[in-house]
Amino acid sequence: MAVDEQRGELVWRRAEEFIQRLEGLLSQRRPAEVDWSAIAFRWRHSGGGGLLEPIRNPHRLALSDLLGIDHQRSTLERNTLQFVRGLPCNNALLWGSRGTGKSSLVKALLNEYAGQGLRVIEVDGHDLFDLPAIVAPLTGREERFVLFTDDLSFAADDPSYRALKAMLDGSVSVAPANVVIYATSNRRHLMPEFMQENLEARNLGGEIHHGETVEEKISLSERFGIWLSFRPFNQDTYLAIVRHWLKRLDPQLAFDEAAQEEALRWALQRGSRSGRVARQFAADWVGQHRL
Repeated sequence: MAVDEQRGELVWRRAEEFIQRLEGLLSQRRPAEVDWSAIAFRWRHSGGGGLLEPIRNPHRLALSDLLGIDHQRSTLERNTLQFVRGLPCNNALLWGSRGTGKSSLVKALLNEYAGQGLRVIEVDGHDLFDLPAIVAPLTGREERFVLFTDDLSFAADDPSYRALKAMLDGSVSVAPANVVIYATSNRRHLMPEFMQENLEARNLGGEIHHGETVEEKISLSERFGIWLSFRPFNQDTYLAIVRHWLKRLDPQLAFDEAAQEEALRWALQRGSRSGRVARQFAADWVGQHRL
């Protein structure tokens, strides 16, 4: 009898341990609660799922800080305003030279229209397979969400771009009305282009028809309704941006001839006259003088 009691107690103890482990596994799979009070989020992939992690200190850029990109700024701001007000709008691809304000423009628009319900969710390119899971909790919410992918590009044999193609336009299901996609890239067609691919083109009746490889690459970028190109800045625009940031960081510090010469030397050393380089110089110049 004592042996049977011991066996029974052992069975119950193992059953309790099994139930505790099962509850632990189920709790791990249960989606985490989202803090919807934030205005910006980052998608964190983990295991078989992921979570929307609030960004507590988003970049506080203003639209007035963006110089030399007036056309790009006005076009994307108009599209964003249409989106915020529930009007028809487009997904947007911002492509071009590094440091010319592509991602800064998206951040500035968030700060401008967060009070009207605009939110941004940052998604890394390698997490694009999670797009259905990212979009699922957004359906039906009053906020308007920009899925933002920065510095997007795909390798020549990378199949993950198909997830983005399906979300943009190409799947039986459609993205919710409160979701739009903004992406930045250094490449117009998001994928590397090789001279060999041009040999696939054919001349039919005087018209050039691209080969299948090129058509496949173009088919992704053309799913963005808005294309905005960002070109390198000329010297005058670069110096104007330097002057702007010097005034923002230290209104008392003069932008004299010595500062201009150092700003040009700074750009020459980095091989770029971009807004990012201009701001970096301003921070260094002001820091030196205050030190």
